[in-house]
Amino acid sequence: MYVAVKGGERAIDNAHAFLAEERRGDPAVPELSVAQIREQMRLAVNRVMAEGSLYDPDLAALAIKQARGDLIEAVFLIRAYRTTLPRHGLSQPVDTAAMAVTRRVSATFKDAPGGQVLGPTFDYTHRLLDFALMAGGPDAPLPADAGTMPPVPHGGKEAPPSPLVGEGWGGGAPRMPHVTGFLNREGLIEPAPAGDDTPPDLTRSPMELPASRALRLQALARGDEGFLLSLAYSTQRGYGRTHAFVGELRIGMVEVEMDIPELGFAVPIGEIELTECETVNQFKGSRTEPPQFTRGYGLTFGQTERKALAMSLVDRALRWKELGEDFTGAPAQDEEFVLMHADNVQATGFLEHIKLPHYVDFQSETELIRRLRAEVLAQREAAE
Repeated sequence: MYVAVKGGERAIDNAHAFLAEERRGDPAVPELSVAQIREQMRLAVNRVMAEGSLYDPDLAALAIKQARGDLIEAVFLIRAYRTTLPRHGLSQPVDTAAMAVTRRVSATFKDAPGGQVLGPTFDYTHRLLDFALMAGGPDAPLPADAGTMPPVPHGGKEAPPSPLVGEGWGGGAPRMPHVTGFLNREGLIEPAPAGDDTPPDLTRSPMELPASRALRLQALARGDEGFLLSLAYSTQRGYGRTHAFVGELRIGMVEVEMDIPELGFAVPIGEIELTECETVNQFKGSRTEPPQFTRGYGLTFGQTERKALAMSLVDRALRWKELGEDFTGAPAQDEEFVLMHADNVQATGFLEHIKLPHYVDFQSETELIRRLRAEVLAQREAAE
């Protein structure tokens, strides 16, 4: 189909050279380093890692540089590289309750056990251009106590031991229980759904429908942020019959452990940054479930809170069948529609391939149109 491309090999080589020149830009301007992208464009790096299913900030930064800032192209590069890597085993499920948080907020409880930690966020910034950044001046000085945590939570009062874990607040870094666990104690929210013992791996097996929740969450975690954002927004506007509250949004470092067969136990192999979001949704009950709150869940690499929040809303919309709700025809409820269109690499490949030569196909359709037109004109002339 693309034999004609061979005749343009010289043009393709020149296009590659032109691309490299455009990537570099004006030689008089200092070149961006991978380290600069990694440290100063971390949200872009985090998105590429999340949608590329590979946690490596350096490689994600390299992909962004190579792709000239096109994040979908960078995700494509990361996924392609990921296929070349050996797989040595499976890690244990991470314990997000033991997360060393840099940001942790709840929209449902003001005095959430463990406290609210605003962390690095745009939520309270003025959307005004800061021209000091263009001037390359020094960063604004931070308050003297910036970046420090109060030694005792809850405004100086001694915090009680957590009712969900064995240890209290003293003696090292405390565990930070999930807010939804407190609703669960009163039976106001559905129990956390049990996960699969060994969930399927979307990167090694093709998608099959209907999909388990574990497989759906994998697809959503790899899905395009903009697509999920639109779907999540649609659920808030009524296309999905969900009304969500952010039970908790937390960002921080978690330890990854892996079972070593020779040792007979799991050992830490590193730390990764994660964003976790749990939404609390109104639920009036159904034929099979009593009135209670229900859950939506999102978990992604890095600080990608918009993605995690959108993921949790779409996750909840897709759970209509297991909760005994009616299907309203909302796009976010349609599993096939969501899962088969969320992948930006697959969508990009299918969309952009039409830019490549289709000379034979187009000529055959042109001949078909000519023949059909001739037949119609002949029929008209005969009728006259």
